[in-house]
Amino acid sequence: MSEPAILFKNVSRHFGEVKAVDNVQLEVKDGEFFSMLGPSGSGKTTCLRMIAGFDRPTAGQIFLYGQDVSNLPPYERPVNTVFQDYALFPHMTIEDNIAYGLMIKGMPKSERVKKANETLDLVRMPGYGKRKPSQLSGGQRQRVALARALINHPKVLLLDEPLGALDLKLRQQMQVELKNIQREVGITFIFVTHDQEEALTMSDRIAVFNEGNIEQVGTPADVYEHPSTPFVAGFVGTSNLIAGEVAQRITGSPKRFSVRPEKIRLAQMDDQIEGDMFVADGIVRDVIYLGLYTRYLVELEGGGDLVVIEQNLRTSSIDVTKIKNQKTRLLWKKEHVSYVGG
Repeated sequence: MSEPAILFKNVSRHFGEVKAVDNVQLEVKDGEFFSMLGPSGSGKTTCLRMIAGFDRPTAGQIFLYGQDVSNLPPYERPVNTVFQDYALFPHMTIEDNIAYGLMIKGMPKSERVKKANETLDLVRMPGYGKRKPSQLSGGQRQRVALARALINHPKVLLLDEPLGALDLKLRQQMQVELKNIQREVGITFIFVTHDQEEALTMSDRIAVFNEGNIEQVGTPADVYEHPSTPFVAGFVGTSNLIAGEVAQRITGSPKRFSVRPEKIRLAQMDDQIEGDMFVADGIVRDVIYLGLYTRYLVELEGGGDLVVIEQNLRTSSIDVTKIKNQKTRLLWKKEHVSYVGG
């Protein structure tokens, strides 16, 4: 088994009374696309800064491919960082921006230019070497920043919300591109984001951060389908959280559970209930038609409510709104329930 790319052993970073990162244990495998996901202030960026060497842990150790780098300066670590603001030199050509690190190392210009253009090919921008950053779109500047980070062949590439400044369509396109580039170069990518869709789209595994701690680490499917805490269930996608008397009526236990809205089916009151299903009856109080799908809010008999999402395969906005204030039966498979505690 290969050495982990990154290993956190009981790592903390405190700023006075504020525990930005508190006793975190984390292992990132060699060659994986690993995302740190969480809201602002959850500790994910602090962890990234400690890997880069821009910040030092208050306690614990950080290992990079087996080497303790906890107190090494940034320039002695085989990592590079891509930031949201690109940080390109406006007076330099794209070629010179990308090759800047090689120039500092004293590499001859002809060799620098060759490597810069090879890296431009890698990020799908052949022929752009002689342009200036001001002549590029936001997405192209982001690719240049990525090329500049990759040209030095770091063992680990750190990406700090690099797509945050892009519009939605370009961001979605770059998500696919980034994952493809990571597969091509084969190095470890550690990606910080507060955007759950980004994390689910690109990651091999995700660490979900909350208040300086990691709540869950797993594949996108694990984290989405089987959230281990109420925070993960609520932060990664939309989830129904049910506990107490309402849970008792549905599952036979008061234990808190989550079920995703798209797993629930609206049924007729006389529909047959299969043995592997949970059932709840209620009144449709709200219907929101969103084109691709419709969101329903169902008030349950005896209290509580559930959000249901159904794809609009054969229905129109007129069809779906007809059931508002109607009685309905909700069905979902028992395997789609996660008991989340807390």
